[in-house]
Amino acid sequence: MKTKTQKHTWQYWLFFLAGLEIITISINFFYAPINVAAGGSTGISILIDAVWGINRSLSVFVVNALMLILAAVFLGKETLKKVALGSLLVPVLMAITPSFKLTSNNMLAVIYGGVLMGVGVSMLYRINASSGGTTIPPLIIKKYFYIDPALSLMVIDMSVIFLNIFVDGTEAFLLAAFSQVITTMTMRYTETGFDKKYQVRIMSNNKLEEIRQMLQQDYDGLTVYNVVGGYSDQDKQQLVIVVDTNEYGQLVAKARKIDSEAFIVTENIAKVHGGKWQI
Repeated sequence: MKTKTQKHTWQYWLFFLAGLEIITISINFFYAPINVAAGGSTGISILIDAVWGINRSLSVFVVNALMLILAAVFLGKETLKKVALGSLLVPVLMAITPSFKLTSNNMLAVIYGGVLMGVGVSMLYRINASSGGTTIPPLIIKKYFYIDPALSLMVIDMSVIFLNIFVDGTEAFLLAAFSQVITTMTMRYTETGFDKKYQVRIMSNNKLEEIRQMLQQDYDGLTVYNVVGGYSDQDKQQLVIVVDTNEYGQLVAKARKIDSEAFIVTENIAKVHGGKWQI
């Protein structure tokens, strides 16, 4: 048991650091070199660097430190513990990670930056972690004013994005807004899109038992439901099983081979936990 716990802890921290580093790469390689601030404390640091030439990692550290003070005062120790490490590690990773312009095409830069930002943030969400920064004020607003944190965070990010107009013009504003759309789309797909499964429902009038034996032999996680025929009003059984996308075609072919008239209904499943899918 102790070995499993240690392994889980090691994987957690590795995943945590990887998520933070991916966020850092999106800033140092794509956003910062073209002076596009796409929200958050990192976006604020890009604007400060563009206007006053102050080191970005230092700006992020100061902003995040102020946010941690707010968290300590208004949210308590538990929330502070959750966001403190990410808040302090982000500026460190920004300082030690090289920063240079990877592409001369600004549109490509915000696309790649947006995708990487979405992947990094999704990785942190996956393990219930946070990079801190401007994610703290929405939690405070929720606590005292009962406003959805997603809405508050969007307002904060859009405010930072709007400031691009005064620092680097309308084009920077449009690029930053577009990158936010890319990040949002990436997060939604990353959280559910890479782990697609199919839930297959099978009914057969004459050969259900044979299909059931086939499924028990070749697949995992079979469930049998008692149902009632809509036209016959008779008690029947329905087989339900979840399979990976690469198993689906073969499963249908096997069921059809046993009963060519089997009634098969398939549904897309975004995520499965438990059984052979432990993550």
